[in-house]
Amino acid sequence: MEVLLNKGKPQVLIIAEGTYPYIRGGVSTWIHDLINGLKDFTFGVVFLGGRREDYEDIKYTLPDNLVYLSTAYLFEEKEQPKPKHIRGEDAAFELIRRMHKNFKNGSMSVPEEILSYRFFTEVVKHEDFLYSKKAWEHIVDMYSNYAIVEPFVDYFWNIRNLHTPLWVVADVAKRMEGLDFDIIHSPSTGYAGFLSSFLKRSSGKPFILTEHGIYTRERKIDLLSAEWLVDKRLFIHKYTGDVSAMRRVWIEFFIRLGSIAYSSANVIVSLFETAKRIQISYGADPQKCVVIPNGVDIGLYSEALKNRQEPLPKVVALIGRVVPIKDVKTFIKAIKLLVEKIPDAEGWVVGPTDEDPEYYEECLNLVKVLGLENKVKFLGFQRTVEILPKVGVLTLTSISEGMPFIVLEGFAGGVPCVATDVGSCRQLIYGGLNQEDVALGRAGEVVPVRDANALAESYARLLTDQTFWKNCQEVALKRVRRFYSRETFLENYKNLYGGYLNGRHSL
Repeated sequence: MEVLLNKGKPQVLIIAEGTYPYIRGGVSTWIHDLINGLKDFTFGVVFLGGRREDYEDIKYTLPDNLVYLSTAYLFEEKEQPKPKHIRGEDAAFELIRRMHKNFKNGSMSVPEEILSYRFFTEVVKHEDFLYSKKAWEHIVDMYSNYAIVEPFVDYFWNIRNLHTPLWVVADVAKRMEGLDFDIIHSPSTGYAGFLSSFLKRSSGKPFILTEHGIYTRERKIDLLSAEWLVDKRLFIHKYTGDVSAMRRVWIEFFIRLGSIAYSSANVIVSLFETAKRIQISYGADPQKCVVIPNGVDIGLYSEALKNRQEPLPKVVALIGRVVPIKDVKTFIKAIKLLVEKIPDAEGWVVGPTDEDPEYYEECLNLVKVLGLENKVKFLGFQRTVEILPKVGVLTLTSISEGMPFIVLEGFAGGVPCVATDVGSCRQLIYGGLNQEDVALGRAGEVVPVRDANALAESYARLLTDQTFWKNCQEVALKRVRRFYSRETFLENYKNLYGGYLNGRHSL
């Protein structure tokens, strides 16, 4: 762990996994806006990254009330403990066996001892996990019971690689033992939620969990399509419809991390009602769950609204990171269909391209194969307020989302949206908070995931039907101003933080 900034006590310590301040995007924007908007609070950020070389410089101007910043990397290659003969503690591995047995039987119960970082730094150290006889016996036993159709060598190395970051997280928690703070706030479960659970237990301070997308579901989507998890089962096993043991191990791992965060958190915040119901289905206590929607700076995006010009630009813009979960390839295919109907239409991809260079290259190749070199443009990161006046339709083609900031920003800038039916997109576009919201009408179109035809048809309708476009724009502006203002969003978190700081909320 490296401390980059330490100029006072952070009242709120945010644990940011793979986001702020090194990656631009919805969650990072949310964190930055939260810190900037609540100037009466001091904040700290612990950034958990993958490998150091995967990140460039800090992408944001750090607010004055951000008084602490540290970084740690979960998958950074470093010298492992030297191999040696270790027997391992019977009692410790009995706890691990009991936990795994609970998980396999459908229980989310985790022994209290394992929720302490000291379990990983003092009881079962990393070298115990890597080299002890007890660890070997446990892995062999798990393999024999649950993964016998897979090659053992693959199972063995997957287990080692999967669990190693837990010792990194425990080491971070140990190093933070002397840091003074009042509240822990994690924008996700996963490793960030796991670290937050450690810090809550060691400090006794309240832990607030806010999930933007449902982390467990997003990791499941990633893992089911991951090419690096090669299915080496025999032919007869591959086509039974079952997920391979390797994928199942990784998926279950993140489900368990999520359950640990849910059980440790004092309050679990979701951005919309559907997400709240999903959290409860994954084991969150309904009594802990609340909904706080995102909000945007209406005044800031009024500049984009004022700068709109006639006629309507024949441009559809996907504003987001070029990564598989955003499904940029389906967007490209939809633009191919769109230009067959509207020859002067264009598709813009506005967002960072460096997070997944291989996927970006695949997207470029698809553009070339479809002959869209002059129709699909990758513009890199741009200020949204400057892009919105230049586009006719905003789109979001993701296969998973929470409550996407960009849709609200587009609404505030007067741009209707066509989005896939993920996360809160249906609620944002068609209304859903209450009857008043529904009565406003539609602010665009919602289409099925990975349906290029439906996307293209919706783009074409908005770009050619001026009356429909104007109606959608009017609804978009009314909805964001009435229900999704930045002021309401900040007031909700001001009250949440203040309740714990002033002792109004019970621990």
